[in-house]
Amino acid sequence: MAFPSEPLNAQLFDNLPTARCIVMITPDGQRTMATYLGACTCFTPDDVLPDVIAASSIVYLEGYLFDPPHAQEAFRRAAAIAHKSGRQVALSLSDPFCVGRHRAAFLDLVKGHVDILFANEDEICALYETESFDTAARHTAQDTTFAALTRSGLGSVVVHEGTFTKVDPVPTQVVDTTGAGDAYAAGFMAGLTAGRTLPECGRLASVAASEIISHYGARPLSNLWAEMGF
Repeated sequence: MAFPSEPLNAQLFDNLPTARCIVMITPDGQRTMATYLGACTCFTPDDVLPDVIAASSIVYLEGYLFDPPHAQEAFRRAAAIAHKSGRQVALSLSDPFCVGRHRAAFLDLVKGHVDILFANEDEICALYETESFDTAARHTAQDTTFAALTRSGLGSVVVHEGTFTKVDPVPTQVVDTTGAGDAYAAGFMAGLTAGRTLPECGRLASVAASEIISHYGARPLSNLWAEMGF
C-alpha cells in the first residue's frame, strides 16, 4: 500500500511534544520504561482514518494508549470500521498495569471487538486476575476465538477455536527484551496474512522476537524477511 507524503492526520499546534520513552536495560536483558505520551494523549475517534483501515488486512491496536477515555472510543471506532470493511482487528494488551486499571473495558474490547489477541503471561494473568497461566489461557479460550500468548523462555501458546498449540522459542542470548512482544506480533501477522498455518505463524513470530532480543534496540539488525523465509 502506498502512503502519501503529507501527514495523514491533522497536526497539533498546542505545544504538546512528540511522545518519548527512555528504556533502561538491566544486566539480565530485562527493561523498565519511563514514558511520556505527549501528543498521543490527544488521539480521538476523529483521528481514526477509515480509508487506511479499509486498506489494511489487520488493524493492530496497542493497549498502551488505552488510558484516556477518548482513546478507548477511538479503539472501538477503529474496530467497527475494520469489521464493516471485512478486516480483522488485533489487540496487544501491552502492559499489565494498564490492564489492571481498565480490566472491565479491556474485557469488553476482547470479547466484543477483537479478532486476534496478543498478550504475554503477566498481561493475560492480569486480565483474568489469576497467578496461573493455565487458568488465564482457559479463560482466553472462552472469551476469544484467536489469541497468541507469549511466555518468554517457555515459548508461546496459540489459542484458536478452543485448541491450544504450543510454539517453542528460538534460542538466543537475551540482551534486551525491548520490543519482543511487538516483534512477535509482527511475525505472527506476517505469516497469517501470507496464508501460513498457525504453527508456522507461531514459528515466524518466535524468529522475529528472538532476533529483537539478541541485541540492544527494538529494530532488527538482520534481514528478518530472509530469516523468516519470505
